[in-house]
Amino acid sequence: MSNVQLILKEGQPEYAVLPYDLYTQLVEDAEMLQDIRDYDAAMQEIANGEEIIPSHVPYAIMDGENPVKVWREYREMTQQELAQAAGISASYLSQIETGKREGTTAVLQAIARAMNLTLDDVVYSPPPETT
Repeated sequence: MSNVQLILKEGQPEYAVLPYDLYTQLVEDAEMLQDIRDYDAAMQEIANGEEIIPSHVPYAIMDGENPVKVWREYREMTQQELAQAAGISASYLSQIETGKREGTTAVLQAIARAMNLTLDDVVYSPPPETT
């Protein structure tokens, strides 16, 4: 780093002036280090049991598909299996999945618990309309 010029203030380094190529290399190195730290943190979360969800699940929900159905299919459960685990009838679950019925908060919580999800995961909130 002999190409670095120090600007002193009261005898102490205040600024460093360095060649632009060296500056860009330092920025790239810092970004790479952050990427490595982020990767290590993600791998630790996975090791601690964090679930990895494939992109098709949130994309399907964002595209307007019913989240209960999307999650049920991702969990490879039949309607009958999920309905039984949630303590509801398969026909009620079918009506929720097709949008014919909304489902009470208690029922949606039971469905979420049966799939190891949160209530927020199974409640569909359409994006706000833009004008």
